[in-house]
Amino acid sequence: MKRLSDLEYLRLNRFQKFLYRIAVFFMGIPAWFCKLGKKIWEGIKRFGIGVKDEIFDIGRTFKNGSWQTRVSYLIMGFGNISRGQILRGLMFLLFEAVFIAYMAIAGVHWLSKMDTLGDVGAHLEYDPILDTSVRVPGDDSFKILLYGVLTIFFVIAFIYTWRLNIKQNRIADEIIASGKKLKSAKDDLKSLVDDQFHKTLLALPLAGILIFTVIPMVFMILIAFTNYDGAHDGYSNLFTWVGWDNFNALLSSADGNSRLSYTFGEILSWTLIWAIFATFTNYFLGMFVAIMINKKGIRLKKLWRGILVLTIAIPQFVSLLYVSRLFASNGIVNSTLMDWGWIDSPIPFWTDSTIARIMVIVINIWVGIPYLMLVATGVLMNIPQDLYESARIDGASGFQQYTKITLPYMLFVTGPYLLTSFIGNINNFNVIYLLTWGQAVADPSLTVNGTSAMRTDLLITWLFKITQGADSDYKLAAVIGIMIFVVIAVISLIIYNVIPSTRNEDDYS
Repeated sequence: MKRLSDLEYLRLNRFQKFLYRIAVFFMGIPAWFCKLGKKIWEGIKRFGIGVKDEIFDIGRTFKNGSWQTRVSYLIMGFGNISRGQILRGLMFLLFEAVFIAYMAIAGVHWLSKMDTLGDVGAHLEYDPILDTSVRVPGDDSFKILLYGVLTIFFVIAFIYTWRLNIKQNRIADEIIASGKKLKSAKDDLKSLVDDQFHKTLLALPLAGILIFTVIPMVFMILIAFTNYDGAHDGYSNLFTWVGWDNFNALLSSADGNSRLSYTFGEILSWTLIWAIFATFTNYFLGMFVAIMINKKGIRLKKLWRGILVLTIAIPQFVSLLYVSRLFASNGIVNSTLMDWGWIDSPIPFWTDSTIARIMVIVINIWVGIPYLMLVATGVLMNIPQDLYESARIDGASGFQQYTKITLPYMLFVTGPYLLTSFIGNINNFNVIYLLTWGQAVADPSLTVNGTSAMRTDLLITWLFKITQGADSDYKLAAVIGIMIFVVIAVISLIIYNVIPSTRNEDDYS
């Protein structure tokens, strides 16, 4: 498709412009992925160059450094202690001692079993004293994988700390050679609350992210390459590595995997449809409500906002369960309609898949509009009124003012929120679970390993469902978790590069 010049673009009508922008967007996707590939390749090259430079620097430091620096290659912190930097040296030395002790006591053991995830599980052995068979604990695949991952991270932390120790000694040699004085322990402590205070503040959050986010994420990814499930719990029956078999089973359309891949495709497509409707209905309707309340001449604005905010104040656990019961087969809505003679039998709000999908989208509007109304109110109050006055003088209609002024400003300010809202709706567990669980009927065509999914299930609720019961399929849940991440990452990268917030900042400054 040929790119139009600015003059040719202006000659198009509104519908043609819309189609042209869509076509340009999809045409730009391959080029965007090419740029992404180039950036990844450049990042890999920079990483390789950085590793090479680090290795050369380590060699030069050992060759040109003092004897204290060379000893520090084996005894961390020795150079700092010998130069009077007692606090730094003791911290390095203590870390090395803890690392060596841990690796000798447990670390080497866990790493040695990572290749098989255990050899002998819990089993029965004859006890001559008791004259009976007793249960003897064996390897635990779950512990081996968990502590193996922790050990690998500990090794990485040690390598980083060892490299930092070498750098500290090189810097100390350079300072002494220049005739300057090294920092004392008092200076180091003072620095932690002065020029290095940002590092002090970030230390705890970074440790929390590493322990509670990064390590569990790596653990989940590794689980996807094992056969960990209810039949292979890792203790009485060990689990082991299976490579890409789980991914092949999920994505392959072979006869043995057709039901699983079909179920995954159906739930993924509904998840994306749900996320689109749940995001944009709330966005535009919430914006519309905010515009109506903020309109001049509207009385009791605080009252209307307060009524809408009440839906946010009430916990979803209460409100959504209540609404779910309202529309049950024996709920108030069906009972009332039957008493009035409007229907002869209960409307299958939750048992009919099409009606249930419409219901969760509509009820989500009721849940999401108030929050978006508050966000939009703040943005609308900050749009310069001169723009609207100029537009009215030029004869612009209310719809034209909305499309040319209000909507562009809203998209610019709330673009990142719109993206995070879309991602949040893909993982919106509460609305689907609280509304449909125990109400909607499982679809036999979406049965995997004896567990049936519902047509209203999202990937996140399906993931939760297959981890329950005796057949808990943790490996499949881990694979689904990875696929959710891939889908969200691709969508986020594409949207982030097209929203006005990242491209047209000067237009709204």
